Amino acid sequence: MASKQKVQFMCTECGDVFPRWEGKCGSCGQWNTLVEEKFSSDKKSAGGGSKAIFRGGALGGQAAAPIPLNKVNVLEQSRRLTAIGEFDRIVGGGIVAGSVTLIGGEPGIGKSTLLLQVAVALASPESRSLYVSGEESLEQMRLRAGRMGAVSENLLCLGETQVEAIGNHIEALRPSCVIVDSIQTAWTEESSSAPGSVSQIRDSAAHLITVCKHLHVPLSLVGHVTKSGAVAGPRVLEHMVDTVLYFEGDRHHNFRILRAVKNRFGSTNEIGIFEMAAGGLAEVTNPSELFLQERPEGASGSVVVPALEGTRPLLVEIQALTAPNGGFGAARRSTNGLDQRRVALLIAVLEKRMGLRLFDQDVYVNIAGGVKVEEPAADLAALAAIVSSFQSAAIDARTVVLGEVGLAGEIRSVSHLEKRLAEAARLGFTRAVCSPLQKTRPPAGMKIIGVKNVADALKALEIF
Repeated sequence: MASKQKVQFMCTECGDVFPRWEGKCGSCGQWNTLVEEKFSSDKKSAGGGSKAIFRGGALGGQAAAPIPLNKVNVLEQSRRLTAIGEFDRIVGGGIVAGSVTLIGGEPGIGKSTLLLQVAVALASPESRSLYVSGEESLEQMRLRAGRMGAVSENLLCLGETQVEAIGNHIEALRPSCVIVDSIQTAWTEESSSAPGSVSQIRDSAAHLITVCKHLHVPLSLVGHVTKSGAVAGPRVLEHMVDTVLYFEGDRHHNFRILRAVKNRFGSTNEIGIFEMAAGGLAEVTNPSELFLQERPEGASGSVVVPALEGTRPLLVEIQALTAPNGGFGAARRSTNGLDQRRVALLIAVLEKRMGLRLFDQDVYVNIAGGVKVEEPAADLAALAAIVSSFQSAAIDARTVVLGEVGLAGEIRSVSHLEKRLAEAARLGFTRAVCSPLQKTRPPAGMKIIGVKNVADALKALEIF
């Protein structure tokens, strides 16, 4: 007797299931996130595609029993280095056995290129790497690897999209790492939906994750992204994995930024800087010098701030440009790399506390190099760049500016000041304008100027 197909609707944000479609999710409140799913009424397995991997063999068929937490055997986390320093630092000092990493990014930005380099680095005669491609043919992979110089007899390639078949190969080979490119092309026979649908992505990922966790094999998944930049498919996919990495940057430029937004085995919000070269992605070991090498001399609206990305201090240039609006509509506030609402707040502080007439000025703020800075430590630098452009007064090229700006115009302290100033001093900066409440010993050759409010900061910078 043929199984009857039923329909349900799943929210791609929170994962809740509803019997009928609604414009707004009743759980998370998001609009237009419910996606249709078809399933069989006979329900082969209650757990979707993850049941098929518990049919005996190396994974065993015994049901797990609850045990006291103090009786759990803690295994030491063994990490393997890839010799790609930027990647190893982002994942927490090497890849942990049995960990699952999800990498997302725009098409052509370098996801497959980086993972191919990682697979070659982890491959050895004793334990070879497995690269599963659901998008490229094996001939295309061979040509791409040849251009990169990443051809290795210890790298096994597999053109397969069915996760049951992939799981059997993983169990038989016990590779040093598994890369699935991409998870949106994978499908499981336990789900009747089309590949790339919400249920297929969820069930396929669950199947592969369970296999690799039991065998202690590190797994990397390539994820497509939507127009908004999020990984396509259910949001629960990011909760299932251990590490989530996002590629940022323009694929038409050479530099790429790899950002960790989740990491169960290391620090979050770490970034790695790569340069796309003929031989693949090359790591940039000194990104601060890279971002400042084309900084204009003596130009107004240019300020350097020592930002902190994860554990790494990073010197970036904030540029601002103000221009008369001409009375044509509301003044524009455009930002690139900074929160637009935060910049609007800083403009309001300048108008209220300093009496600057900016309501009829178009204000453009940009961070050179395509870096995004989200921490409030860049407030004072962005504010100083706006005033510098408005006053047509350049700031000393050897001065760094950092501090959070409050609504009353006060300058608040920032975290890890010594680390930030040490990086600035290493690149030849001699002055730092920041909050006076932070007691720290300045690096050799650097002078710290403490300022309590915006007025003191602008006077110290000689732009007001």
